[in-house]
Amino acid sequence: MLAVGIAGPAGSGKSTVCQLLACRPGFVHLDCDEIARDSYVPGGPAYSAIVEAFGRKILRPDGSIDRRRLAVLVFSNPEMKKRLEDIVHPIVIARVHEAVSREREKGTEALLIEGALLFSSPHVPPELFDLAIWLEAPEKLRRERLISAGFPPDVVELRLAAQRVLSPPPWIRVIDASRPPQEVAREVLTLIMKKMGHGSTRAP
Repeated sequence: MLAVGIAGPAGSGKSTVCQLLACRPGFVHLDCDEIARDSYVPGGPAYSAIVEAFGRKILRPDGSIDRRRLAVLVFSNPEMKKRLEDIVHPIVIARVHEAVSREREKGTEALLIEGALLFSSPHVPPELFDLAIWLEAPEKLRRERLISAGFPPDVVELRLAAQRVLSPPPWIRVIDASRPPQEVAREVLTLIMKKMGHGSTRAP
């Protein structure tokens, strides 16, 4: 099985590309943001630590974490952002390791592991990935994509600002993601099939 890490800043099209590729038999999409969101729910593995670190001011009346309020808090403060990542990232990477083992046993061909910080977080070992891909797109386009997807403009601006420090490490393959998602998916598929030793690059 090929473990494929797909990273890039918010709005670069990671989810769309992974979803297109996951339509292929034998391809599975694992969204690290979704794992993180699940860890925030009351009783989830990160819930108590997050509330302890940031206080009850981030909670809704029903006791759930207000993710928008938390995002505004952490994306405007690098120290708080790191504190949140130190809580959540080890939980996420543990789930990723579990998924790699599970999908390998199932005979999955390619596990597409999506996450903005895959190659910048100290909690993620680079050797986890057989293939590492970075999707790059101009900030203006990424802003438009995020707003079109329904993200609040203030959160979009904070997230874009917080991720301006992100850049691909020298060992990663960078792909121009300013093109239509189908084109980007085809290029990613070509890299995956070459890594597998296959020649077929039919559109996803």
